[in-house]
Amino acid sequence: MPPTDLPRHRLFLEADLIAGAAVPLAREQANYLLNVLRLKTDDAVLVFNGRDGEWLAAIVAEGRKQASLNPVRQLRPQLAAPDLHYLFAPLKHARLDYMAQKAVEMGAGVIQPVLTRRTQVSRLNLDRLRANAVEAAEQCGILCLPEIRPESALDEALAALDPARLLVFCDEAAEQESPLAALAGVAPSPLALLIGPEGGFDEAERRAILARPNTLRLSLGPRILRADTAAVAALALVQAALGDWPR
Repeated sequence: MPPTDLPRHRLFLEADLIAGAAVPLAREQANYLLNVLRLKTDDAVLVFNGRDGEWLAAIVAEGRKQASLNPVRQLRPQLAAPDLHYLFAPLKHARLDYMAQKAVEMGAGVIQPVLTRRTQVSRLNLDRLRANAVEAAEQCGILCLPEIRPESALDEALAALDPARLLVFCDEAAEQESPLAALAGVAPSPLALLIGPEGGFDEAERRAILARPNTLRLSLGPRILRADTAAVAALALVQAALGDWPR
């Protein structure tokens, strides 16, 4: 099947994907395919589960409210998850949704909320966070869902990082210099990226972060960015300089 003939609709499934082994759909997914998209039996969709690659699957309608999918053949093999940990101070709902989606699109393999002294939100809905990750992966052709970890205090999150993992610390108080130049001198290694809350880190937190070995302090330029904007900017810089983007 040429790429132009591939189905436009894509679903994440929890079940294993095996040729000919029908996968019953959740009621919400069946309703979406049958009643929102108005697809019918034998129409094709793309499916993935984060383990078995991407598959072409055929719809088997079972009335107006139930359906299953029949995996036909694998189109893409499974890829390894990106080795980029994204650590961030949680935001309020709409901006947190946006941040989660963009982190997935930009290749975060682990999403780790961290609680700081100036964090706006202390308790997260991890199901909502995962739903946003699934939506982004479905829409952007991503095969791997990131690992979504529960919120953790900043000191605990720092302690949990492997010392060999480079922590890129985006700090509004850092001396302004070219972030690309700063990243250019770094040897490739496992990466983590840390974005703070609105209002930034306090001095005690900043000292604790900078005391960690294998930490690179980075300026994001002359303007103060909102946390969700900073996330996209920093992820783009890191992926371009050290990540999986072609260079």
